[in-house]
Amino acid sequence: MKNSNMNRYLKLFPAFMLICGLFSCDEQEVFQKEQYKNVFALVSGTDNVSDWIHDLRMSESEGYISASLGGTNPSTKDIRVTLVEDLSLIDDYNVVIFDVNTPRYIQPLASSKYTIDNYVFTIPAGEVKASIPVRIRPAGLSPDSSYFIALKVDSYSAYEVNPEKDYILYRVQVRNWWSATGGTIYNQRGTTQMSGLNPIQVFGTKRVFPLTPTRVRLLAGTELNDNLDENIYNWYSMVLSIGDDNRITIQPYKSLVVTQIDGDPDFPNRVVLEDDGFKTYKTFLLSYSYEGSDGITHVMKEELRLEYKEDPEDPRFLTDLN
Repeated sequence: MKNSNMNRYLKLFPAFMLICGLFSCDEQEVFQKEQYKNVFALVSGTDNVSDWIHDLRMSESEGYISASLGGTNPSTKDIRVTLVEDLSLIDDYNVVIFDVNTPRYIQPLASSKYTIDNYVFTIPAGEVKASIPVRIRPAGLSPDSSYFIALKVDSYSAYEVNPEKDYILYRVQVRNWWSATGGTIYNQRGTTQMSGLNPIQVFGTKRVFPLTPTRVRLLAGTELNDNLDENIYNWYSMVLSIGDDNRITIQPYKSLVVTQIDGDPDFPNRVVLEDDGFKTYKTFLLSYSYEGSDGITHVMKEELRLEYKEDPEDPRFLTDLN
């Protein structure tokens, strides 16, 4: 009986191996097709966001929407891709990232602030990249907010698009020479003094925000805004206007009561570059009085320092601040 079963097994074994071989060949073929097929995608980072910082010192500057083609074998066809704007992508992003925290929602960039001349680009046969320029006019954009241009693939002429990278959120942020969107953090030291009392040493950090090519905004004195509340900025922020000679004029941003105090040689209301022999720092030296959230007038002597690393693409050089 055992021999009979063994004979039957031996007769069936070649057929079994043939079936396994067919399945193996099919799987290998599918694997090779997946491995070698050409797929393109819009180039972006996490959550399909592409970050671009545009300089307020330039009335208009360019960024790019780019696409990249993957696949082991070179493409043999041009890929003509048409993009279309889709504001719903911004709504989806805000809900997923910020949920009901609507004050933090990212807004669509106003059409008056950018130009895209052509929403169609081509990845030529045999090549793997293509891009289209986006011209941004940053004047007047808020330093507290980012802005999106939302684009998705509307159609394409060949191959496949990666379904997870078929749209892009081009994020616009701004900067000037001293700061960037969201606030650049400076180290703070100095003194604060109330009428009739001795000065108190102050140490900490402070965010500096860009407003225009030559103006920045910051909270006065020791005022805090850990939650980045717009109302607190409106009540207790001041504006520093930097002249061609690097002298500073201090003014209220909105509701703050602030008075510039000139004549202190250690805090002369200037911005300078300091070199300590090891590092170079952008340094604001400020003297002023202001009415704080406690209702009391404070006299501030304040130094704000930020390590400076020269950017070869930056049009302003070290000698400009000496």
